[in-house]
Amino acid sequence: MPMTHAHAAHAAPSADGVWTNLRLAPGATAPDSPALMDAAIVVHDGRISYVGARQALPPLSPDCPQHDGGDALVTPGLVDCHTHLVYGGQRANEFAMRLAGATYEEIANAGGGIVSSVRATRAASENELYTQASPRLQALLDEGMCAIEIKSGYGLALEHERKQLRVARRLGRDLGVDVRTTFLGAHALPPEYAGRSSDYIALVCQQMLPALAAEGLVDAVDVFCERIGFSLAETEAVFKAAQGLGLPVKLHAEQLSDMGGARLAAAYGALSCDHVEHLSAEGIAAMKASGTVAVLLPGAYYFLRDTHLPPIQALREAGVPMAVATDHNPGTSPALSLLLMLNMASTLFRLTVPEALAGVTHHAARALGLQATHGALAAERPANFVLWALRDAAELVYWLGQRPACRIVRQGRIHTPSGASR
Repeated sequence: MPMTHAHAAHAAPSADGVWTNLRLAPGATAPDSPALMDAAIVVHDGRISYVGARQALPPLSPDCPQHDGGDALVTPGLVDCHTHLVYGGQRANEFAMRLAGATYEEIANAGGGIVSSVRATRAASENELYTQASPRLQALLDEGMCAIEIKSGYGLALEHERKQLRVARRLGRDLGVDVRTTFLGAHALPPEYAGRSSDYIALVCQQMLPALAAEGLVDAVDVFCERIGFSLAETEAVFKAAQGLGLPVKLHAEQLSDMGGARLAAAYGALSCDHVEHLSAEGIAAMKASGTVAVLLPGAYYFLRDTHLPPIQALREAGVPMAVATDHNPGTSPALSLLLMLNMASTLFRLTVPEALAGVTHHAARALGLQATHGALAAERPANFVLWALRDAAELVYWLGQRPACRIVRQGRIHTPSGASR
């Protein structure tokens, strides 16, 4: 009988012991920390108890397990802080139609667009959604990802949003990875509510969100605030409902136009504003004041052939933390490589190597509210780190399409990427 995901995750060997022959990458312990050439990490009960110079190791018991790092470059476990990983079907046919010259309206009239993903997600069972999402998640895990956000938003009805979020929770349990779930009921207007957006927002705020929160399925709440999505007033109604339930908010902000969503999100202490191609100076100032992370999504920018760059230099000068994520979704970013996003963020958006790496570690963790446990190597944190067979941290950003050999310590257990020799 083949080993299930649940059995595989729990069968992974413990990482407890002392890890030596390591090189800490720049930024491994803090965004501006220097590289450390002869480093060691001690893991006890699945948590880091020491990280630093090998020569400064504390006394260890004679029977402490020894792990030779093989002169590997070590980074914190990577964090993908914006994905729509659980959905039914795919939309490659629409991609082909666009390439052949079809307009968005023609694709929508042919039953395409987000409505097609909603239809496929509603038609799929929970087990079918799980089966489709598992290999997507595994592809990200094989590149050293140790925490991920998974949004709902393709169900747009209570039973189907619940189904997506339940699958996200199950994936985290079975594959041994920290999953943060985000309720994105206000993603698009479902067909049955055409022309009645206020009624649908009332349903989201008064029925869907309270029910799903009560079931423990929601870690944060998101809205697509855009001319083709929901208005500022509708977005604020969802934020107020989330606030009333003690849930943090996030926002799909300023992707296609400047709606002023970032200012509104910052006023509610949002964890992050995501996309932000059309972010204004006022929005940047508000995000800086609230500590809100700007999440850059170069996959969607590339896939949509966008030409309006996010205001990277203004964000940099303001000191707003910039995260990088895949935005994995079937319509605008079918990306399953966080490393590829690093290259795109640097090539398309001109992030430096340190900025890009901080974007998938420190700042990505902060965008999920996980900055106390993920995104950096420090004592008392869960053991989530990656050993890369690379000489230089810049190689993580440099290579296109190459998956560097690595060993992954995730949730205190040693994982070997799928397909790698064991």
